[in-house]
Amino acid sequence: MKRTVLALAMGVGILAPAMPAAAQKFPTDDPIIKQIWEEGMNNSQAYRLAQALLDSIGPRLVGSPGQKAAHDWAVATYKSWGIEARNEQYGIWTGWRRGITHIDLISPRVRTLEGTMLAWSPGTKGAVTGDVIALPEFKNEDEFKAWLPQVKGKFVLVSVPQITCRPDATWKEFATEASYKKLQEERTALQRSWNARIRATGVSARDLPLRLEEAGAAGILTSNWSSGYGVNKIFNARTKKVPTLDLSCEDYGLLYRLAVHNQSPKIRVNAEAEFLGDQPTFNTIAEIKGTEKPDEYVLLSAHFDSWDAASGTTDNGTGTIVMMEAMRILKTVYPNPKRTILVGHWGGEEQGLNGSRAFAQDNPKIVEGLQALFNQDNGTGRVVTISMQGFSDAGAHFGRWLSRIPSEITDHIKLQLPGAPSTGGTDHAAFVCHGAPAFNLSALDWEYRIYTWHTNRDTFDKIVFDDLKNNAVLTAMLAYLASEDPERVSRNQGVVLDPRTGNKASWPVCPEPVRDARKSPRM
Repeated sequence: MKRTVLALAMGVGILAPAMPAAAQKFPTDDPIIKQIWEEGMNNSQAYRLAQALLDSIGPRLVGSPGQKAAHDWAVATYKSWGIEARNEQYGIWTGWRRGITHIDLISPRVRTLEGTMLAWSPGTKGAVTGDVIALPEFKNEDEFKAWLPQVKGKFVLVSVPQITCRPDATWKEFATEASYKKLQEERTALQRSWNARIRATGVSARDLPLRLEEAGAAGILTSNWSSGYGVNKIFNARTKKVPTLDLSCEDYGLLYRLAVHNQSPKIRVNAEAEFLGDQPTFNTIAEIKGTEKPDEYVLLSAHFDSWDAASGTTDNGTGTIVMMEAMRILKTVYPNPKRTILVGHWGGEEQGLNGSRAFAQDNPKIVEGLQALFNQDNGTGRVVTISMQGFSDAGAHFGRWLSRIPSEITDHIKLQLPGAPSTGGTDHAAFVCHGAPAFNLSALDWEYRIYTWHTNRDTFDKIVFDDLKNNAVLTAMLAYLASEDPERVSRNQGVVLDPRTGNKASWPVCPEPVRDARKSPRM
């Protein structure tokens, strides 16, 4: 009986948590506010959208087939709701398709290892077997150069090995105070020693893989451990001909110990990858045209691209779903807005906000006519902070808007008045530097930085759907209220202070977007 009930429950989607059916108290009789709540809380499509995007399409690395598939899916989804949508190319990027990564220890014992290629890594073109060696200590660059011939045909360990792969929180809870302090001291000393080891080569950590590749290494082994939960951060390779492979903390440590104790570790690697030449990069733009002030804009904002070790769920699938769901709600209950409501799903954020910077640069009339931009890009949590980004009079508008939103949402939110203009980090900064009122909806952390941000565990199951629905309803309500506001949001800029020194600083300058991968410092 229990098995039958569980199967039936899973069949009807019990995995998508339910929010309360009605707000405890509406601070306004505004029927649109009530309808947004009803549609967003009781008819949410967030689970369906998230599952299709994050499980079926998956990660959206710039230049990959997954990126293009996601942009096309978004356009088709918007059009199915009766919302005009299009993909706008803003540049080109290096095309790359990830295949399987299989890494096996075959000597001195057999074990399948946990690891994957870094993005844009060359593959192996079939299985490759080689010894594993660790980067040794050198007195100077000459000693490093004399050692280099020894890497030929071998896989080289280039990351600092961890003393323990247990999360610090576990050590803090169960170890003695002296033992925990000793761990921290030993870890700090080990990292300093490893940094000195790299410096002695005369080559930066960034360029070291290329030097090893030139010397004939079969591949580069790294481990970018994220300090807990068994996760690693996965970025891009620097090698051009041989694979760069990131191993779990545990398996990297295993290979390192075998290597330094002269126990002759040997691995077999089959890593598939295909370079696809220059590929177009896109922003997806969807639009609900304004009826009274069509040349003034409310812009919903979230970056669409991701790294590709997992599904790109909390960075930034959740922000993407928030904006899509908010647009669906608005089209359903507020189909004829006073101002034009746009949504931008930006490409290339991970390489420097390139999509949003290109859009802002290419669309000065939209930037000039911007009433407000609402951006979301920091995980799965409830929105709890909104900075006014240095706009001295923006707080008055947010005060009025939030006073009309149910307390179930607003009780969690604090305004930073006037805040400070963002210089980067996420896409609202691409508009703030133009002096346009753009705001980030900052959320609860849910240990985002160490658990899911750019890691191999950023998967669908990490979504907190109660929080996601809260954020979609909040965004839809803010968009509606900003659209209806009889006043333009002021662009008056407050005094900008340097957060490091406390001294007066200048308003941030807009960097040029990178529209060609060959000109990117991130590649």
